[in-house]
Amino acid sequence: MNSPDGIPVKKRRRHLPALHWQILAGIVAGAAFGIFLPHWTRYIRWIGDIFLNALNMIVIPLIASSIFIGVAGMAGGNLGRVLGKTLAYYVATTLCATLIGLALVSIIKPGTGHDVILSGDTGNFTAGNVDLADQLTGIVPSNVFAAMADGNILPVIVFMILLGIFSTRLERKHYDTLVNFFTAFYELIMKVTMFIIRLTPVGIFSVMACMTGKQAGDPEALTGILKGLGLFVLTVWAGCLIHGGLVLPATVRILAGINPYRHMRKVSTPLLTAFTTCSSNATLPLSIQYSRKCGVSEKLAGLTLSLGSTVNMNGTALFECVSALFIAQLYGIDLTLGQQITVVLTSLLAAIGSAGIPMAGIVMMAIVFTAVGLPMEGVGIILAVQQICEMPRTCLNVYGDLCGAIIVARSEGDRITV
Repeated sequence: MNSPDGIPVKKRRRHLPALHWQILAGIVAGAAFGIFLPHWTRYIRWIGDIFLNALNMIVIPLIASSIFIGVAGMAGGNLGRVLGKTLAYYVATTLCATLIGLALVSIIKPGTGHDVILSGDTGNFTAGNVDLADQLTGIVPSNVFAAMADGNILPVIVFMILLGIFSTRLERKHYDTLVNFFTAFYELIMKVTMFIIRLTPVGIFSVMACMTGKQAGDPEALTGILKGLGLFVLTVWAGCLIHGGLVLPATVRILAGINPYRHMRKVSTPLLTAFTTCSSNATLPLSIQYSRKCGVSEKLAGLTLSLGSTVNMNGTALFECVSALFIAQLYGIDLTLGQQITVVLTSLLAAIGSAGIPMAGIVMMAIVFTAVGLPMEGVGIILAVQQICEMPRTCLNVYGDLCGAIIVARSEGDRITV
């Protein structure tokens, strides 16, 4: 376009706020919508459903391609070292989170002296639904395509790791063909991912509005939460804040040598998304994208974060440990030191096998309750506040993955730009 003088005039670009500010605005607007117009949320629920479906749609292709590229590029070289560092970090930080939960619930004693009415349907959460042996054998899929269709990520990860390792034993031309194919496929999925990411503020608005509207429309549930389960919620939130605000940042400072809070600000978009969607898997595309912006190489970001979205559940382990001890206190059951150790270890193992989807922690809690003989009806009590607790613990799960990625990347010589 030209000015009246015939001189070209540059088009003014519209400057939108950064994505994390857009998401934060969506959260606030959605919460306000749900509180003041709870009966209208049914008209916008479809927006959030489509957004979450779109994110989950790309998770399996993203994990499969990123794992293969990462493993094939490192197989025979530093793959064992990278996996060793990643898994050691995941186990150590998850155990630390569980111990923080144990300490807080022992000090605060949220289940002592409170009369909590059983809330929620416990029929679907019986001990027979989950088994540690099944979790162990299930990591080797009998049908990898069925595992993909069911969204069972851990078997997919194992399968793609095997493909990546043995691809290096093929003839060079076949190896190059496979790597080029998966690289092109990964780039294609990332193009789709970036399109979906641009829709995040709108999707988050709908998710938050429906979540808040459901609670606002049930005054009795809110009253029960505030009266009977307030200390339990406080304990879970305090544990997440301590681990996510002090322990993990200190780990990043010591092991990666960078400013942890600057890193936290740089990855605020996936953290806000995790907080709202309560899904580590749905946040994975954002986690990979923003880790790459921090200087983590594409191969390491794909490998460590894909693995972390399934086996690194700091918040889930903390939540399950606190829940078990809370129910024990509520029913007046004195757990011995050995039983408390059992709770810690079982929470750790259950969290590793927990899927990165909403409500997965509730199902896995059956393992922990059964291990020390707690009443299964206690799961129904936790259901009353699971959503309030699920938001910070999912955020902690994702932050633990992001910290692990940057720590491993720094140790492998990546140039971190935080």
